[in-house]
Amino acid sequence: MLSIVVCVSGGGTNLQAIIDGIHSGAIRDTRIAGVISNNAGAYALVRAEENALPAFCISPKSFEDRAAFNRAFMDKLSELSPDLIVLAGFLVILPPEMTKVYAGRIINIHPSLIPSFCGKGFYGLRVHEEALKRGVKITGATVHIVDEGTDTGTILYQKAVEVLPGDTPEILQKRVMEQAEWIILPKAIDEIAQQCGNTAVLQKGCGS
Repeated sequence: MLSIVVCVSGGGTNLQAIIDGIHSGAIRDTRIAGVISNNAGAYALVRAEENALPAFCISPKSFEDRAAFNRAFMDKLSELSPDLIVLAGFLVILPPEMTKVYAGRIINIHPSLIPSFCGKGFYGLRVHEEALKRGVKITGATVHIVDEGTDTGTILYQKAVEVLPGDTPEILQKRVMEQAEWIILPKAIDEIAQQCGNTAVLQKGCGS
């Protein structure tokens, strides 16, 4: 059984896709050990509570400095002991020690076809604004392993989405979520769960 922690900052639509995937059987042999948000007002926390999932708010604003926040964040992760950490719209710079302790065991969903429209500052609507500004005809989403860089880790899955005439950033964002993000993130988690303990993605055996 793959134990995952989902980290999210906003509405939690990708969290909901994971929850739905587990309930439907699209994501097999997986349990959500906890949901962590840096935002007390995040609707993702409501989604977690409605599904009887342990939910925690750990905000940098609640600590005297970033080092204290990093310690609290790492302590909570250690307590939850996940096999895999899923960043599902988590708008926080990860503690440097996190990518070391959980090397190969953190994945992220990004709303573009990496290496396009990614890296520092590319998150949320800005990704789609830049795609429209550039005039691309195809965009999409990427699931990748998280390393020390920003959107630089190994790509696990990508799915293309057509850009249509008249698209606004909001319309394009919704289409990318529906046609790509909510499909490939559950697919990636399921594949990791099925290969758990026998893949380079995970560096330790799965929980029982």
